[in-house]
Parts: sequence; C-alpha cells; structure tokens
Amino acid sequence: MEASVDIGTQVLPVMEHFYTIQGEGFYQGHAAYFVRLGGCDVGCVWCDVKESWDALAHPAVPVNEIVSFVRESGTPVAVITGGEPAMHDLNELTSQIRAQQIRTHIETSGVYPLTGQWDWVCFSPKKFKVPHPSIYDQADELKIIVYNKSDFDWAEEFAAKVRNDCRLYLQPEWSKEKEMLPMIIEYVKANPKWEVSLQIHKYMNIP
Repeated sequence: MEASVDIGTQVLPVMEHFYTIQGEGFYQGHAAYFVRLGGCDVGCVWCDVKESWDALAHPAVPVNEIVSFVRESGTPVAVITGGEPAMHDLNELTSQIRAQQIRTHIETSGVYPLTGQWDWVCFSPKKFKVPHPSIYDQADELKIIVYNKSDFDWAEEFAAKVRNDCRLYLQPEWSKEKEMLPMIIEYVKANPKWEVSLQIHKYMNIP
C-alpha cells in the first residue's frame, strides 16, 4: 500500500479523531487528542481496529483541518495512531501541530521509517512484520503486547536494541488479560526494568 497522496494541500486518511484520556504506557492518565489514521499492512490477528487497515475506506482530510480539530480541543498532546501512521508522510502534520505549542506523540509498530517531528515515540513491535532498524534509536517507549508466554523472551530481544533510557512496558492483550496479567506481574517483579501497562481506557469505558 502506498503512502498518502500529496495533491497540493496534503490530505491524510482519518478513521476517527477524538479528545480523551491516554489509556496506556508512560502518558497513561493524561488528556490527549487522538488522530487515528487509516492504512496498515502489519496484519495483527488480534487487532481491535481492523477497520483501520484499508486507507481508502476513510475520508481524506486536509492536514490544516486535522490541526484545527486538535487545536480547538485545548489538548496539550496530540497522539497520532492507526492503523500504522508511519505509512504516511507526517512532516506537515507534526510541523503544524507543534506550531500550536502542542506535543506530538506517535504510536507505531516501527515497520516504516518515521517522518515528522516527535516529542514522544511509542514503539510497539508486532510479530507479523519486522521493524525498520531506524526505530530503535528513536523509541522513547517500548510497549510489548503479551499474548502468550513466549512473548517475554521476544520482548527482551527488543529491550536489548532500544536506547538505555527507553521506558519498557509489558501490556496484556485485552482478550487474554485475565490469563496474562498475573504472568506479567510476576515477570516485572523478577525483572524490574520493565513496567506494567494496562489499557485503563477500557476499564473506564472511554474511547
């Protein structure tokens, strides 16, 4: 699938956008405006937003209009997510958002080189497609979704590649939370460089 098309005024496929509370990772509990872009070719079998995969299924929205939504919310943080947002050229989007004195965060599987200017990069690798080597030095946060016991060893492979100051999180896959969370707790106790991440927005029934 090709990256977004620039037709003068750049447009991006927007599945949804909303002001909410960041539900996971380092900024858990903080107010943030989420922009979910369409397009993803990673193919996680347990993905809970599979409707985001087809970029052409979502309206092409001009970047300046997206930035208006973000600015008018009063948010201190804009989180660009997907899908896989790094499929698209995000230079113009992040430049305009930062010009409003709003932080730019991205949630990415790391399979494409990043474009844009980022205040925080959440790298969440998936087994279904290999990350691009450039992501390791850019990641501020490594978030591993734990679906089965073998994911702990897999997580350590990535922890060895990111920067020493990268925050390390283990997060249970939502449908297996009751099974995997006790294992995660014990693993973090034995390996305290890791932290537990929970999808608290799902517990609070908010987007």
